[in-house]
Amino acid sequence: MDIKLINIGFGNIVSANRVIAIVSPESAPIKRIISDARERGQLVDATYGRRTRAVIITDSGHVILSAIQPETVAHRFVASKDSQADG
Repeated sequence: MDIKLINIGFGNIVSANRVIAIVSPESAPIKRIISDARERGQLVDATYGRRTRAVIITDSGHVILSAIQPETVAHRFVASKDSQADG
């Protein structure tokens, strides 16, 4: 199994194989997920103090906050899969 990595901004990288969802942080249910992850100790804040624009949810229950748009993260995710398929 190949490890595929995705840059989520500011030199932070996550494993593409573990990502379940990439969502916007605006809705109340997503804010609740962030709050619950913070209480469980499973929140990773990779925003470097900037505004949260994307929330990445992993299969391990970790929630990762990113300062780049969800569309940008998703595009990098798809580009990573395409380059792996070509190689």
